[in-house]
Order: sequence, then structure tokens, then C-alpha cells
Amino acid sequence: MKRPKMTLVAALVLALAGSGAIASATLREPVAGLSEADASQGLHKRTEPTTTATSESRPKRCAVDPKLVPSCGLLWGVAPGAFTDLSSGSALANFERTTGRPADILHSYHRGDEVFPTKDEIAVVQQPRKRVLFANWKVAWDTTWADVAAGGEDARIDRAAARFKAFPGTMLLALHHEPENDVRSGGGMTARDYAAMFRHTVQRLRADGVRNVVFVLVYMAYQPWCEQSWFEDLYPGDDVVDWIGMDPYLFAKPGGYGFGDFAYLVNHTSNPAKWPGFYSWVTKTHGGKPLMVAEWGVYEHAADPAQKAWIFSTVAQQIGRFPAIRALVYFDSPNAPKGDTRPDSSPPALSEFKKLAESQLFDVAL
Repeated sequence: MKRPKMTLVAALVLALAGSGAIASATLREPVAGLSEADASQGLHKRTEPTTTATSESRPKRCAVDPKLVPSCGLLWGVAPGAFTDLSSGSALANFERTTGRPADILHSYHRGDEVFPTKDEIAVVQQPRKRVLFANWKVAWDTTWADVAAGGEDARIDRAAARFKAFPGTMLLALHHEPENDVRSGGGMTARDYAAMFRHTVQRLRADGVRNVVFVLVYMAYQPWCEQSWFEDLYPGDDVVDWIGMDPYLFAKPGGYGFGDFAYLVNHTSNPAKWPGFYSWVTKTHGGKPLMVAEWGVYEHAADPAQKAWIFSTVAQQIGRFPAIRALVYFDSPNAPKGDTRPDSSPPALSEFKKLAESQLFDVAL
């Protein structure tokens, strides 16, 4: 999604579906693999172990590895207050208060020589409730991907490296998210130029001693782009990509493109012969990589608020079909380019979104 200059906007969606069954009211221990039934159980309100519960009967605690991949469950995140003037901290507090669950991931957006992580972003991750910063950075702002790949912006990268090394914790970093929308046939902005830019930036940061950054390649995942002959050329190599992300959106107005359930959101195709759906493609082509829904949102249809609520209700029902998804980061905005994505754009929508937020699926310790 195209955005104006912002220091923080963020995240849907948050991240989902990994491995590990969710403990139900009987407090059974999670197991590898997440069935659709288990995902549905995850919507039950969290129950505390009774005093008679044994250690064997308590749910296993989900945690993250050095690449921030959860051992079970999913990370829950947000790009809060997108396209507003709210600070990161204020927007995040509003989102968490409204939806009833603290976010694991704070999603922000930066470009060129902007100084980030910002003081506000650092303050958020240093709060008692631990969080992960997920920053998008358009390294080639005011220049081209080819220029970055050739070393033309190494000074910019080196300055960022110094800030990253001083950052208090591990952060997620996407390099020029949704590149499909900016691919050109030449001028230093081809798909191969993008891959070279991504690769050079990662290698330069690593050479500068950056060890606390996890690199994310975020696709727009829009089918017409995915069908282009250059689409496969965007990928810079497994050695420089830690996570793969997608940025899909849905419309709550029935009858048109973009209206559908969670499965439609992450794996829609209008022609399986030409495109299998993004989830199917990425798990077949890059199956070893954890997948995040790096942005997701549902545009309100004011004439029928029940539709957005229904879409939210399908997430828990269907997430078990997509076990490679390990994080869900919502894009929360009253003024997104195509409408209002806020989870509380109507009372029915908020009710269903809060049910999702209550899920044990997102009980991951950072």
C-alpha cells in the first residue's frame, strides 16, 4: 500500500498460525501442527490452570527463537493509527485499549535518511510489556534500487547500522515493502534491481556488525503483479531473507473483488492455472521460511456492518489451514486509501475482532 511519510503506521495483521495446538479448557499441551478445530478452540476465553492441575497438564509456553519465530502460536501485531497524526505510543495504546490485547509487534514505516528507530519507538519497546519493532525502510528513497545495489547509498546504510546496533533488542526490518508496485522495465527499478538492492543492503548491514536485525521480504501479494514474468526475479536469496510477508486486504462490500473470508485474504486466485494463490505459491517455492501477514485490513461497508464482522469471525475458523503463517499484523487506519480499516469501525466488527484478540493462539512470550 502506498503511504505518505510516516514515522509509524502499522500493523495488520498481525501474525498467525504456526505450529502447536492450543490448550483448551482441559489444558492439554500443544502439539506440532495446528488443526482448524484447534484454531477454533483458540477463540475460547483464556482459562487459568486450577490449583489441582499438574505441570504436565498446563499449556506449553510458546516462545520465540533468535529469528523471532514462535515455537507455537502466532505473534500479534499492529500498525496503529496509520494516516493519522498520533505518535506510535499513543496510537498503540489506543489500539490495545480498544481491542483488549497487548501487541507483540509495533509496525512502523520509514524512508531514506529518516532517523529511526525513533525515540518514541524505542520507548514503546522498553515498556515493561515487551514488544518487537517491525520497521519498513525504503532505502532507495530519492534514488534507485540499482544505485543502492551499486553502493551509492552505503553511507546511508552505515548510519542506519550504527542506530540498529544501539537499539535495545532484536527488530524486524522490511526493505522497501510491496516492491511489485514500483517495478519498472528499466531506470534502475527492475525486479532484479530490487533483489540486488535487498541483498546488498543486508550484506552491508551485516558487514557493519549488525546482529540484532531480522530481515523480512514483504510482497504486496496482489494477483495481477504475481502473474508478471518478472515476479520471481524479486527474490534476493534465502541467505538474506529470514521471513516472508504479504500485505493483503479485503472489502466488506459483497459482490466485488476483495470480498471474502480469511482463506480468500491469504490465498485468493481467480485462475489457478496462472496463479495458485499467494500462500500456496510461497509455501511451495520458499517453504522453509516463516510467513507473516505483515499488513492486513478489512475496509468497512457502512451499509452492512455485519459483513466486516463476519470476515473477522473467519480468521479463527480458517487459520489452521495455513500453518506457515506465524505472525498477523493489522493495519489500523480510519483513512486508509480505500476506506476505514479500524477494527472498531462498527460495534459488530469490534465484537468479532475482540473475540479473535482473546485467542490463546497469540499467547507467545517474547
